[in-house]
Amino acid sequence: MSETKEKEDSGITSLKTEQAPSNLEPEDKWLIRDCYVYKDEYKECTSFRGRFHQYFIFGEPQDCKQWKKDYDNCCKWEDKKDVKAAEAVIQSERSRRMERLRAHYRNDTWKKRDAPPADWDKPLPEWLAKRDENTYLTQKAKEIKEGNIEDAKDGFCSIM
Repeated sequence: MSETKEKEDSGITSLKTEQAPSNLEPEDKWLIRDCYVYKDEYKECTSFRGRFHQYFIFGEPQDCKQWKKDYDNCCKWEDKKDVKAAEAVIQSERSRRMERLRAHYRNDTWKKRDAPPADWDKPLPEWLAKRDENTYLTQKAKEIKEGNIEDAKDGFCSIM
């Protein structure tokens, strides 16, 4: 019998965190943000400024526990590839997204389009085209269309 099998039979098992093989990853792992984002959100939520803002907007302080849970689960996912932790973060992100888009989905005032209007690319009205004929953007658009644009590598503008 192998040594591993003997250890399992004797009741001694290694304390190993649940790790996933590299090919077994959550389908929507793209929803997981960088872990520092969850930490920053938690710090902002629990800060004096954050609490004041919550009181001003909602009339009471908000619960910040979910940001902390998400941060912890994100760290477990990043460090140990814990699939359960990743799924928890993904579920939290989905619920956060649904909460944010709830008003959009419940909107019954505006009819949602299936396609853009047929005349979406018609020319601008004459008065608007005349007003904008001497703007910087119009001049640059003309240069690009005519092929008269100069190389930008000679002069960059940096505002600091």
